[in-house]
Amino acid sequence: MDYSYIFRSAKIKIDSLKEAGFSKGENSTYSMQLPLSKDDLFAKLTLSPAEQTFLIQVFDSATDERYVLFDMPNARGAFLASLREEVQKIVEKIKSACFEVHDLKEEYLSWLSSHFSAEPDFPWPDTPDYCVFRCPNEKWFALVMKIKFRQLGLKGEEEVWVVNMKAKSETIPELIDRKSIFPAWHMNKKHWITILLTAATDFEKLCQLTEKSYALVK
Repeated sequence: MDYSYIFRSAKIKIDSLKEAGFSKGENSTYSMQLPLSKDDLFAKLTLSPAEQTFLIQVFDSATDERYVLFDMPNARGAFLASLREEVQKIVEKIKSACFEVHDLKEEYLSWLSSHFSAEPDFPWPDTPDYCVFRCPNEKWFALVMKIKFRQLGLKGEEEVWVVNMKAKSETIPELIDRKSIFPAWHMNKKHWITILLTAATDFEKLCQLTEKSYALVK
């Protein structure tokens, strides 16, 4: 199963991988095997910092055959649910030990308030996580919200803070890298973009793009 979404919310600490139990292989790929509590199964973790991929496969210890049901999203059942929960805990442990984890939301909100003298507005009572920042003309130039990675076309149900902002339509194709900058979620993709508020995002670039959004809206 693909857990590469971890690279969208955190920066990897290469020096910590060996201490965590990973072994370095070819092409700077790191791998590790961990026993699982379910029916003599084990998990094989493969992590590539260069490719920004993190894959986990489950195998039968007795036969070394891959337990393919684990990788099938539509496969259901109490056993699989418990197995996926156990693997998810492994992912979170690796994330905590080997990645720099923090979101930029509070830092970004503080910068918005101080830089533009703008205060957050919460126009939707049913979605208290959504706030907008407005220009003096009352049009908003930034929408901060929490969505799921899958809503950006990424795998994973983890929630992440993002901001929607305006950009010149001719620059949007070159801005989008699908790592920290994406086509706008739930807005006109010709004029708006969505940026992750995570450790993987360049804060200086985030601020520069916000200033451009403000100028366009103003």
